[in-house]
Amino acid sequence: MSGREGEGEVNPQGANPQQSQQTEVFVDDSGVLPSYSNFCRVTATPEEVILDFGLNPQPFATGRQDVKAIQRIVMNFYTSKRLLTALGMTIQRHEGTFGPIELDVRRRAGTAQSQHGAAPQRGPAGPQGIVE
Repeated sequence: MSGREGEGEVNPQGANPQQSQQTEVFVDDSGVLPSYSNFCRVTATPEEVILDFGLNPQPFATGRQDVKAIQRIVMNFYTSKRLLTALGMTIQRHEGTFGPIELDVRRRAGTAQSQHGAAPQRGPAGPQGIVE
């Protein structure tokens, strides 16, 4: 994600308080190593939010599943709330373009089958948005 990441307003010294200037943040991501995660654990202290990311090789298996956290991100609550807002806007844009993101894998599989002309096979109904 090179280029302009976020914008805020600042009032440089000597500027009219009623005239504000945009601040541009440029991120150098040339050395970033991408990684994939299908698991995230969120914990918190009174001061910080902790996100542990990992890979669950069998996300739909039953019984005990051991997941090794491969990345930990610790941030304050201000940054966490900005992340929440940014993710919400990103998902809203995606769903506006491509349609709703179905979190229930059984419904998602049923939708894919019905799009290909097969009758959807539905399992027992669980809470909406929960993957079991």
